[in-house]
Amino acid sequence: MMMIFGAGYSGQAIAAHARAAGFAVAGTSRSADRLESLQQQHIIPLLFDGMRLSAELEAAMAQATHLVQSIAPGSAGDPLLMLTGGDLRRYFPKLCWAAYLSTVGVYGDHGGAWVDEETPCRPVSRRSVERVAAETGWCDAGKRADVPVAVLRLSGIYGPGRNGFVNLSQGTARRLVKPGQVFNRIRVEDIGAASLFLSARQVSGIFNITDDEPAPPQDVVSEAARLMGIDAPAEQAFETAELTPMARSFYGENKRVSNRKIRNLGFQFRYPEYRASLGDLWTSGRWSG
Repeated sequence: MMMIFGAGYSGQAIAAHARAAGFAVAGTSRSADRLESLQQQHIIPLLFDGMRLSAELEAAMAQATHLVQSIAPGSAGDPLLMLTGGDLRRYFPKLCWAAYLSTVGVYGDHGGAWVDEETPCRPVSRRSVERVAAETGWCDAGKRADVPVAVLRLSGIYGPGRNGFVNLSQGTARRLVKPGQVFNRIRVEDIGAASLFLSARQVSGIFNITDDEPAPPQDVVSEAARLMGIDAPAEQAFETAELTPMARSFYGENKRVSNRKIRNLGFQFRYPEYRASLGDLWTSGRWSG
């Protein structure tokens, strides 16, 4: 059985690929209101508030052979590591592989230069600092339990229901221009496929899960508008835009993220660049989710 802590957008994509591969899948949510949705996706629904492990939760953990931790850490640390004391063998006696979902934000700002898994982390935001600590905690826990742990550093996630088409249709899309700024992206289905690829091989280590083409964010909005047959929003200088502190912090980090490491293992991204991916979402009608 595969157990996914934090069966949200990415977790559900991983669950879909796992079920297609023959796994029974259990997934947690903080909200009781979302348990029915998980059940409809044939995911065994479990409530987890990040504060305690229920008897039902511990029983499922004891049966898990594969684990995915998708819950973001907080200032106190990774909730699952804290509640288990990092003792994977005690709480997951059947475990043979685990994954921790992290972010390319751990690299910090590199002025638009290319980074890979060997690039030293120099996180800027508090949330990225917390991610680096969680990555280290999971790798250490895996070593103590003799369980391979893969750290998946994800770039900007999009896919059905979360994309430029949705933003344009809701009138929330903006084309903010900051000269030289680029971002990588990742289609959510490729997160699911990469997770199953690594789990099947019981691979450990750090992997960038990202597309091939870091690109200016305004170009992605323009392409979505072109496919919709509508005018793109007017360009707006980043300096004059009203943004939340979190949104503004993303623009403080500029880098090009390489995915060569996982491709060298034989993995092929189904959606390696945004143009074909957006075209697929639009023509299939799946953009709306």
